[in-house]
Amino acid sequence: MTVDRIVHIFAGTVVLLSLALAHFYSHNWLWLTAFVGANLFQSGLTNWCLLSSILRKFGVPDQAASCCAPGVK
Repeated sequence: MTVDRIVHIFAGTVVLLSLALAHFYSHNWLWLTAFVGANLFQSGLTNWCLLSSILRKFGVPDQAASCCAPGVK
């Protein structure tokens, strides 16, 4: 798993979870959906994401290993 895939999976999970919570419990959970959307928008403009930074500090690779990458045999 790479940083990019984990960020997409996490964002999608939070959006779906917040929509389910809004449907079954309270419409105030839609604020969480809006927050995730705003963060995705900000990340697209600035190319910076807090979750990506945290994952990199934990050693999650930015890109998957490739047999065609330079230096890989």
